[in-house]
Amino acid sequence: MNQCKNRLARRSFLSQSLASVALSSAVPLHSSVAGCEISVQASAIPKSPNERIQLGVIGIGPRCTYDLKAMLPFQDVRCVAIADVQATRRDAGKSLVDGFYGNQDCKLYRDFREVLERDDIDAVLIATGDRWHATASILAAEAGKDVYSEKPCGITMEACQRLADTIDRTKRVFQAGTQRRSVPNFAQAVQWVHDGKLGKLKSMHASVYVPVLENNWLASQQLPDPSIVDWNLWLGPAPWRPYNQAYCEGKWRGQWDFDSGARLLDWGAHTVDLCQWANQTDGTMPIEYEPLEDKIVCTYSDGVKLIIDFLAQPFGDRSPHYITRLGTCPVRFVGTEGSVETGDSGEIVVTAKALEQEVPEASKRVVGLDVTAHARNFFDCVRTREKPIANHDVMRSSHFACHAAAIAWILQRKVTIDPKTESFVGDPQAEMLRARPEREWR
Repeated sequence: MNQCKNRLARRSFLSQSLASVALSSAVPLHSSVAGCEISVQASAIPKSPNERIQLGVIGIGPRCTYDLKAMLPFQDVRCVAIADVQATRRDAGKSLVDGFYGNQDCKLYRDFREVLERDDIDAVLIATGDRWHATASILAAEAGKDVYSEKPCGITMEACQRLADTIDRTKRVFQAGTQRRSVPNFAQAVQWVHDGKLGKLKSMHASVYVPVLENNWLASQQLPDPSIVDWNLWLGPAPWRPYNQAYCEGKWRGQWDFDSGARLLDWGAHTVDLCQWANQTDGTMPIEYEPLEDKIVCTYSDGVKLIIDFLAQPFGDRSPHYITRLGTCPVRFVGTEGSVETGDSGEIVVTAKALEQEVPEASKRVVGLDVTAHARNFFDCVRTREKPIANHDVMRSSHFACHAAAIAWILQRKVTIDPKTESFVGDPQAEMLRARPEREWR
């Protein structure tokens, strides 16, 4: 009981701390691309270490390392624990964190549940493989932790529903790792749509990898000691199969048992999400999904088209249907008065006359994807208890649209969904694909 009271007291303090510290000590973060400036007010520098947000990490591979490197410089955040089922990744994570802070304080765990049991940890960064995202996020929220989860946040529609419902019930702060909502060139393109610079919005293009559907088992290898690789925890809620180290090194991608929506959500979680934002349809989704040879055409109730274009095979050459030269995760918005498109290069290309003077002659480019502002938005909301820019409600509708499109592609026919009930209309086969059985891993 005393531990519970202490946790609640700490939560109450964190909720109020932003208002209690001096504004003069705040550190603003500014980013500007193609004429659009995003200014994120960093939480004020804490008066003492006890005021820092204590962060735990669950799953630390390449993507998590990228996210974490953006978080470590925040003076009001301290990474204190890392959990991973692979010893090499645990050790690499500790080296990164301790090297940055100049100490040996970061604690390592094989089982992430030990991190969740710590009363001093306020928030977690979850960057496991797809199979774990929803389950780990739900357990974290139920343990009283705020959650930043890499995408795709749920391997199925049902997992996304359970996750969003859990966040509502537990009143935790949740941020999906769909960072492009916090990247200036994408935000600028969306703002122009909202401002009517393209006229009436008619269609949107979201690029994705060509979907894949595989479930071929790799050859069985000798199972390592759990202290080196805990295979049971690596699999988690996914179906059992024999151990092969290649899975742990990324060969799980594209496998139905481990991946989300035939890989459509790998980019779609970003690009479809941006289209949802541009169309001001957060909280709903397209109602029809029709798979074609090189795309999936999704139609909203008002007739606006969301066209999910197949870009290329993962890490392969660009296909003839590549819709833009603008780097990874490109999107295009088309209206009655012209279009705007952008991607991870940072460049913005417009055809609308109303925008010709608003795009700098030399478009500023970004090397890689800057995730700093997105992370900062999350931690500020941990303090204020407001909803982050990519909160669980935003995630729920955009991920649902991606999963519905993937199911249409898997079935190779048009499917219709009721956005209010989040169920397929008159289609038992599609309904069966909304969920998957989960293995008992505990």
